[in-house]
Amino acid sequence: MIRSLPVLLALLAHLLVACQGNVLPEVLAAAEEVAEPVLSDVRVIPLATLIDSLHLDATTIRFRVNKSERRFEVYVSDSLLRSYPCVLGEKPIGDKFHQGDRKTPEGTFAFRSKRVHHAWHKFIWVDYPNAESQRRYNQRKAQGLIPAGKDIGGEIGIHGVPDGMDHWITTGQDWTFGCIALRNADVDEIYPFILPQKTMITIVP
Repeated sequence: MIRSLPVLLALLAHLLVACQGNVLPEVLAAAEEVAEPVLSDVRVIPLATLIDSLHLDATTIRFRVNKSERRFEVYVSDSLLRSYPCVLGEKPIGDKFHQGDRKTPEGTFAFRSKRVHHAWHKFIWVDYPNAESQRRYNQRKAQGLIPAGKDIGGEIGIHGVPDGMDHWITTGQDWTFGCIALRNADVDEIYPFILPQKTMITIVP
């Protein structure tokens, strides 16, 4: 309890800096006075507790995947709240063109559904293909960029790993068929806040 105020100040400064907002000098000054052991505590505060403590609107949560950095970011409104390591499709560079190309699609998507999964801990189904994905596919097909007999594909999602296999994520080696994989604890943190057909994710190169 004694350290709750410094932690809150550090959190506020972190959020404001992360989104390039205007940071009050007194907030920054207070955060700079917080010792490193306290800052390390900030990193282990559960996402739900963090949202509740800062009185943030959980319904505004959105996600951003930076493919080149292998980072899965959690935003509330315009504030970056969390950044997790992730891995991608086995061929991570470029947008998904068709089924079986083992690429992770790029663009902005909603979610169709979510469920506990027997092999991958949890599976959060991304709404791919959506209308924009279909438009790109049709255009590429007309340009002769899609091999004959290849459809647009689907079943893209966010999922975890088999129990005890978090190193599949932390080593940074891409291995999925196009999904975005996270450590199980990280999937567990975001899972309650995903509202099918409402929560959005943007995947950028």
